[in-house]
Amino acid sequence: MAALVGWLLLGLVAAALHRWWPLHQAPFQVLAALSIPLGLRWLAPALRHGHRQAKLAGAALSFLTLTQLRDQCRRHRDDLWFGWGFDWNSEHAQLSLDLIRAGPERFVPVQSQLGAHWLHGLAARETPVWLPVEHSAGHILIVGTTGAGKTRLLDLLVTQAVLRGEAVVIIDPKGDQDLQESARRACAQSGQPERFVSFHPAFPDRSHRIDPLYSFNRATEIASRIAAIMPSVSGNDPFKSFSQMALSHVIGGVLAAGERPNLMNLRRYLEGGVDPLVVRVLTRYFDEHAPGWEGQAARFLGKAQDTPARAAGLVRLYRETVRGEHPSTVIDGLVSLFAHDKVHFAKMVASLFPILNMLTAGSLGPLLSPDSADAQDARPITAMASLVERAQVAYIGLDSLSDGLVGAAIGSILIADLAAVAGDRYNYGVNHRPVNVFIDEASEVVNDPMIQLLNKGRGAGLRLTIATQTFADFAARTGSEAKARQVLSNLNTLIALRVLDAETQEYVTASLPKVRLKTITRTQGTSTQQDLLSHSANVGEQLKEEIGDLFQPALLGMLPNLHYIARLAGGRIVKGRLPILGTPKPTLPPLIPMELKR
Repeated sequence: MAALVGWLLLGLVAAALHRWWPLHQAPFQVLAALSIPLGLRWLAPALRHGHRQAKLAGAALSFLTLTQLRDQCRRHRDDLWFGWGFDWNSEHAQLSLDLIRAGPERFVPVQSQLGAHWLHGLAARETPVWLPVEHSAGHILIVGTTGAGKTRLLDLLVTQAVLRGEAVVIIDPKGDQDLQESARRACAQSGQPERFVSFHPAFPDRSHRIDPLYSFNRATEIASRIAAIMPSVSGNDPFKSFSQMALSHVIGGVLAAGERPNLMNLRRYLEGGVDPLVVRVLTRYFDEHAPGWEGQAARFLGKAQDTPARAAGLVRLYRETVRGEHPSTVIDGLVSLFAHDKVHFAKMVASLFPILNMLTAGSLGPLLSPDSADAQDARPITAMASLVERAQVAYIGLDSLSDGLVGAAIGSILIADLAAVAGDRYNYGVNHRPVNVFIDEASEVVNDPMIQLLNKGRGAGLRLTIATQTFADFAARTGSEAKARQVLSNLNTLIALRVLDAETQEYVTASLPKVRLKTITRTQGTSTQQDLLSHSANVGEQLKEEIGDLFQPALLGMLPNLHYIARLAGGRIVKGRLPILGTPKPTLPPLIPMELKR
């Protein structure tokens, strides 16, 4: 730019002064004639430099309407869209290193915008970033600090999944209203608003009722599902194992009594005692296998009036007369639970009671233990299996800000139910329709079933997208860095927005390939001997090429909002930026104090 201006200015001065020069005018005319083409020679580089400098200054936020996204997705039905960006390679790594060394403020004016927008301006042009939908079956991890754009990215991905007509399950511990409304609008845009299902503990009157114990093939499945959300110091916890055994016996008894197990009746039988259940199960069993048992029962029951005494008499009848010819493992387990010492039983299941209490207290009882026979409750009843089968869109808010423990328990048991659905699809299903599972703040609900979904969910057609702030969140939640690594190792696509945690920065950049970067080392020195005339000096410059990071860890903490660096499935590295799905909100005029108005 300086060369262009200098030559053109010189030409204009020469053209203006040649008529005022009293001597030879030819040199001025030649100088003016040569300066203009020499200046124009620098026009194209100057324009490129100005364009590059404008790109380094950054661009305003981009907004995209739902109709525009729908039209774009129709043209690329088999791809996921991640905004705009470019392939980040060693050239951009070198440019970023050189610009940091020189000082970005020399080329980009200081702005009030958050983050280093010049990072996205290192490329001459950007293009839409597409990822084949089938690659998302390897699961996606989104990592970024608060406000970096995780929820806006989830908005974009959820909407695309809804518009494809696939089943969508959104588990949101925060209960973000924008994410919920985005899913609702996408259903309306697709012409099927009835697909939308919502669940939120803070709004029970507007929520669907969900049965997390609906899908099972064996009683032990439900017991394992509930035990999976119990706290455990180690994988070999005797209290957890005993609680799981007690749950299995009670669930077997509930099924034998012709009743469907739910969280409320399991809590009732475990806290209040299994005596009523024993009476119901044995009475039904005797009617089926020992007709006329009432006559034999008289000598065992005696004058028993209350339920515990009647249960004890029926247990004696079963053990002494019926079990020999008609044994039942279900009844044997229930009877052993009935005969167990009450004090010891209460100690062994002490960690189970808080879980059941959290999931059945207050309005959560009818929400998570729906009764289809209750004519007074008109709220729809659903379950993970029906959501998946009908390709519905379920938004599940956990309200973790108000009650973190209850929110985590709800999310964990619903994920365990989803794992059971995936097991059924894997074992018995054919032509699986894709199921998209989005989990925001995933560390709040991470458990063993979630790890199983990441390990084996692909075979059942499940595609998981999980978002978190730091990798340390997983280790803190699971209590084990090894388990946290299990979660991370099953995520093939990584999208990193602004990250401030140093450990997470190192993890992200360590997963990217290394490159060779050039650095210039300059040296200079002087020396003087005792003889003042013996003086020497040296100046040196050395070009080095060293192995470095493709994307420096510190740069992750400098990314602006909605900007990201991504390692897509297959090894492609992309620097991108995201739009905001919707229209910009109108800005209010500044308030003027009354005294200034006067």
